[in-house]
Amino acid sequence: MYVAVKGGEQAIARSLELLAEARRGDPALPELELAQIREQLRLGVARVMQEGSLYDEELAALAMRQAAGDMLEAIFLLRAYRTTLPRFGYSLPLDTSSMRVRRRVSGTFKDIPGGQVLGPTYDYTQRLLDFDPTAPAAVTPATAPLPSQMPRVLDLLDAEALIERFAPGDDAEPFDLTREPLSFPADRATRLQNLARGDEGFLLGMAYSTQRGYAESHPFAGEIRMGEVDVLVCPEELGFAIEIGSITLTECQMINQFQGGNGVPPQFTRGYGLSMGEGERKAMSMALVDRALRCDELGEASYAPAQNQEFVLSHSDSVEASGFVQHLKLPHYVDFQAELSLLRTLAAQQSATPNEQPLSTAGEQ
Repeated sequence: MYVAVKGGEQAIARSLELLAEARRGDPALPELELAQIREQLRLGVARVMQEGSLYDEELAALAMRQAAGDMLEAIFLLRAYRTTLPRFGYSLPLDTSSMRVRRRVSGTFKDIPGGQVLGPTYDYTQRLLDFDPTAPAAVTPATAPLPSQMPRVLDLLDAEALIERFAPGDDAEPFDLTREPLSFPADRATRLQNLARGDEGFLLGMAYSTQRGYAESHPFAGEIRMGEVDVLVCPEELGFAIEIGSITLTECQMINQFQGGNGVPPQFTRGYGLSMGEGERKAMSMALVDRALRCDELGEASYAPAQNQEFVLSHSDSVEASGFVQHLKLPHYVDFQAELSLLRTLAAQQSATPNEQPLSTAGEQ
């Protein structure tokens, strides 16, 4: 046993050396600087921060470099580091209505207060490889600065009482999903926390399924906005709120049809998504899945995977999913030998009695 352990330790140490060499690549080439990753791979940095549950561009860039571009590994690294940090308190709820907008579009109204602000987006680019990305693009200066605040598009529907209304203070104090275990049924605040940390690819697939008929869904993109929002805290020793900084967020509010019932008139309903940094696809997917998971409270039939909160919330975490799948690479020698011995015994019994029916497998009738 000691020889096996010693040999394993040596092999692991050598594996780590090889990993460091592979991560560095050709030493003749300059090493990537964190500033380059942070500025030029900002969308990847935003995803690592979002699913790693830690808003720190420098640390997210460091995790991406250490993981050699493996986003799930980078997310795992950042989330693991997050657990070592002290917690000083909680911020006040963010006021996204006061967002300093850099991008803001609506798929429901052409003319909206403040106008459509295309901002930085791939939506209007040709999907062709650019072999000279360093060439400067022609930039037309804006004719006027954007307003410091822009009204919400959904307020237009709210003014006519055509969309469900959430009054401030309707929600109870949410519990912290990073400190409390997930249990079912989960309230909406808990579900939104889980979706915010969820794997973007998984949520995208779930969102796509709702558009293909696997849920009671007919969505419209009410408003998508991206920009900077101030973060406020209220220290006990001061008794009033102070600003500690600002963060970049992407917010999406989806509009969905609802026929009404149980005393509720026909009206539009909402799906909500919020992502750190520039994370438009994640925010949109989150909003679609959030709306699908509200089926029970809205009295809708629940039959689709995206409407099953235990299925969605239990399988959306990239760190947990990756760990459980990849643990199959670890030694399972004892378990396999036990099943191998059982299979050999069953095969020998069947060979000894060839005229009898084979033993039924578990689950067969």
